[in-house]
Amino acid sequence: MHWLRTTAIVGCMAALAPAAGAPRHAAPSAHANPFAAPSTLPFQAPPFDRIRDSDYQPAFEQGMAEQAAEIRRIADNPAPATFDNTIAAIERSGRMLDRVNQAFSGVVSANTNPVLDKVQEVETPKLTQHQDAIYLDPRLFARVQSLYRNRARLGLDAEQKQVLEIYQEQFIRAGAQLSEPDKVKLRALNTRISTLETAFQQKLLAAAKAGALVVDSPDRLAGLDAGAIAAAAQAAKDRKLDGKWVLPLQNTTQQPSLASLSDRSTREALFRQSWTRTEKDDANDTRATIEQLAQLRAQKAALLGFPNWASYVLSNQMAKNPQAVQNFFAQLAPATAAQERREAADIQQAIRAGGETFDLKPRDWNRYAERVRKARFDLDESEIKPYFELNRVLQDGVFYAANQLYGITFKERKDIPVYQPDVRVFTVFDKDGSQLGLMYFDYFKRDNKSGGAWMSNFVGQSKLLGTKPVVYNVANFTKPAPGQPALLSFDDVTTMFHEFGHALHGLFASQVYPTVSGTNVARDFVEFPSQFNENWALEPAVLTHYAHDYRTGATIPQSLVDKIKRASKFNSGYALGEVIAAAQLDMAWHTLPANAPRQQTDAFEAAALAKLGLDIDDVPPRYRSSYFLHIWANGYSAGYYAYPWTQMLDHAAFAWFKAHGGMTRANGQRFRDLILSRGHTLDYGPMFRAFYGRDPDIGPMLRAKGLQPGGD
Repeated sequence: MHWLRTTAIVGCMAALAPAAGAPRHAAPSAHANPFAAPSTLPFQAPPFDRIRDSDYQPAFEQGMAEQAAEIRRIADNPAPATFDNTIAAIERSGRMLDRVNQAFSGVVSANTNPVLDKVQEVETPKLTQHQDAIYLDPRLFARVQSLYRNRARLGLDAEQKQVLEIYQEQFIRAGAQLSEPDKVKLRALNTRISTLETAFQQKLLAAAKAGALVVDSPDRLAGLDAGAIAAAAQAAKDRKLDGKWVLPLQNTTQQPSLASLSDRSTREALFRQSWTRTEKDDANDTRATIEQLAQLRAQKAALLGFPNWASYVLSNQMAKNPQAVQNFFAQLAPATAAQERREAADIQQAIRAGGETFDLKPRDWNRYAERVRKARFDLDESEIKPYFELNRVLQDGVFYAANQLYGITFKERKDIPVYQPDVRVFTVFDKDGSQLGLMYFDYFKRDNKSGGAWMSNFVGQSKLLGTKPVVYNVANFTKPAPGQPALLSFDDVTTMFHEFGHALHGLFASQVYPTVSGTNVARDFVEFPSQFNENWALEPAVLTHYAHDYRTGATIPQSLVDKIKRASKFNSGYALGEVIAAAQLDMAWHTLPANAPRQQTDAFEAAALAKLGLDIDDVPPRYRSSYFLHIWANGYSAGYYAYPWTQMLDHAAFAWFKAHGGMTRANGQRFRDLILSRGHTLDYGPMFRAFYGRDPDIGPMLRAKGLQPGGD
């Protein structure tokens, strides 16, 4: 699973995200802080060659102080409130804080170290308090509210009206209308919540690193290809574990190697390491942390007038309320459960046919599902990978599709400093040859990188601020041994297209005000452009352009393409079921009322999953509660349902494309104009209807996944 990592709420709404690292240098003098002024690099890209670990904390402190002074001037302005002297002034404020926050958030997620972990630990509660001081300032809110009440007479354009309405809503959601005693309670809750979120993220990163499977013989890794075994040897060498092999954990329940490992005891050990990663020692056990977080979030929701945290979160999303999410699940669960049972029966039969007598367990699913897939579709992952070399997929696949749809082009550059040597940078040119923005790619897994894949901005787009987007994609692909090509699974290829869909959403931003620019949209809308972009990975004209055998240059044969397409719906029950199970956990935790007692994680999780009606014994959730990074530290609380929800939007939109001529520049331009370039300048229902012609329906999604007759 992939996700967008939104780490900054623009301008005064700065928020600190999980930590990452930067180049290690000696401390600079205070006056030399590289965040004190806008970067002189192209597009104001962060000057990572000048940024030291020791720069971040003083930059946060100075940035908060500067913005606090700016906000005081806005709030104390004796002149009557106008859009420019209040709303636009807030949007202009906090520039230094935004610069340090965007750089720190990006690097700290991808390349952390103990110094930066400490910065995050210290500054996170301060940033929360800083944000509270802005939102809970009665003088500032009075100015916003006076504008909102008189909005019909202000002569505002459509974007300004939307920005003003969002500000009014954000202030109210942040507690601006609470009594002073309740504001004190809210500040304390916010500080405690942000501290626990940071603690969770740091515990999880340490637990994932410590949970890697270490074996003392390559025989234990039988079934893996030579490249994977070499990578395991290199991972052990990196950890100074001589004579060992290491399989690092990715941040999901299932691990990629489980599909290939032939030794069942090794599979069991790897699955167990994954399943219990946060339960192995008190230092990295996250369960007490999440139990407290669930309680505190429910208490905050109650203080703000909502029955539970999910109701609070969903009130400004496309879904609007938890019942809409449960109704959506109800449409998916029966077909998904039936498909899961069919898949489990097929896999059990394959186990028996191979002369083995054990009962199917989750650790066996991927390996024997692969056996069923090979038998049914004659498709072998090792047969596919030589056609998917990373650089070719990027330049001749991801970039090519974007060029065909939107006319944009890319040029790699070496003059932009990066925070880690593997990172690559490209200038993105629009269809008329003008410079659209800057794009970073950081694809390889590291022990000090958070799990998963994501997109965000180092610089956000805003005509008000005169900035163009500086966007990055991050993933966790296995880095090949020196001298070997980086070969990808088709799932990895899909990840690249997915995250680049987020990047397009950021690159095509064309707003005046930062608050509504680019990917600053609801959780259950932001995954729509990314999941839609996955469709082009198998588009014939795109696939044959990038899928070439790295050894011979031969184009992927049509027979293999046909196998991939036929197999694309295979295991669809499992794939959707594990996501719905995780989303159900998220909603269960976040529909607890404020007066609920503190839950015991393991018992609560088991009870929540039992209510779902899916084949949970064989299909565990994609994330257990204790390592569910999305919902406890990355802003997806009560929002993980957004992945299947936006698949509904994605499949509906792709059905529209197919009905209107497919991959054409005209269709691409229409999608850019009506979806990718709109940011949050419209509400989400009207925005989608403007493109699709009606509300989304679930039929195209069910058919695309093979859960309903009529798919391709």
